[in-house]
Amino acid sequence: MAPIALAFAVLDLTGSKTDLGLVLTATWVPQLLLVLFGGVFADRLPRHLVMVGSNLLSGAAQGVIAVLLLTHHAELWQLIVLQVVRGIAMAFFWPASQGLIPETVSAGLLQQANALLGMTKNGTNIFGAALGGVLVATAGPGWALAFDGATYLVSAVVLGAMRLKRAERLEAPSVLRELAEGWGEFASRTWLWVIVASAAVGNTVWMGASMVLGPIVAKQYLDGAASWGFIIASQGAGLLAGGLLLLRYRPRRLLLVGMGAFSVAALPLVLLASVRSTPVIAAGYFVAGVSLEIFGITWATALQQNVPLEKLSRVSAYDMLGSIVFVPLGLSLAGPVADAIGLTEALWLAAALGTASTLAALTVRDVRDLRRRDEAPVVEPAWEPAP
Repeated sequence: MAPIALAFAVLDLTGSKTDLGLVLTATWVPQLLLVLFGGVFADRLPRHLVMVGSNLLSGAAQGVIAVLLLTHHAELWQLIVLQVVRGIAMAFFWPASQGLIPETVSAGLLQQANALLGMTKNGTNIFGAALGGVLVATAGPGWALAFDGATYLVSAVVLGAMRLKRAERLEAPSVLRELAEGWGEFASRTWLWVIVASAAVGNTVWMGASMVLGPIVAKQYLDGAASWGFIIASQGAGLLAGGLLLLRYRPRRLLLVGMGAFSVAALPLVLLASVRSTPVIAAGYFVAGVSLEIFGITWATALQQNVPLEKLSRVSAYDMLGSIVFVPLGLSLAGPVADAIGLTEALWLAAALGTASTLAALTVRDVRDLRRRDEAPVVEPAWEPAP
């Protein structure tokens, strides 16, 4: 519900594409500044407890936004500040979550574990996006964000109930030394930094075009929040379908398959630029959802099978930093670019740039040739149920 609710909260408040980009950018900037430190702390501390703290902070931020909207006291600067708080929490959550998965299962089951996690998330996204669109249209965005804040608190309780065997934790002379070790691990793998460089371009144009310009298309040419909710729900259905596929299909060349699927992810931007039909655009988002999930699962599996566990959170932090480094720029510029060259032209430009970055990565041999490594577990399963 949250992305739809936040987008239409800003549009209802100011009606400005540029203001929407600023609020969305506020979530990403602190991630850029802090995600590397989030990776260090996730490699030092119990990862599930880092995630608990992050969820509590995110829940508080979303809850305050909901109260401000419901009491009609919300101002643009308040939404920006609270999204900065949420971005801080996400900077610590994501590296910890990536390192937690191989602490629970062996290397041979990582793909299925990633697929199941994605299916759980995406299954709720289908219902949540559709309900969010209806709820925003009928009751307003404040109630959807209130629900979002509550789910963070529930998530914190679930993660807090995990019991992990005590494992040897990293101890290095300084944070800078640990960051340098993580960078060395990241830079030593060509396939890794090439994909991250490609994602830096693809994520920038996708986030700006889809998250900023997509709701504008829905508001101007479709049926507003309800249509946008259906479109996003269709993407969730595609993500779920991609997860189901990779429960059984185990490609040997993980990144060749992942990036090959990702090459069609720009289809929704083409449809947003050329079609004024909710069902057609939703179908494009479904196809993109399948491709995004195939890439996401194969990418996570490649990282978890090839990067040592004691450095995985730091490498994941570099992955995240490189992948989102220009996202705030894309979110901030999407509105002004659309004002300058036209909404349709801006969407076509984003689709072209995203597709070019994906095809460029596929020209690198290390990307095409990386094989799965099921035969050599990174770590023995360490999870045991809570008593």
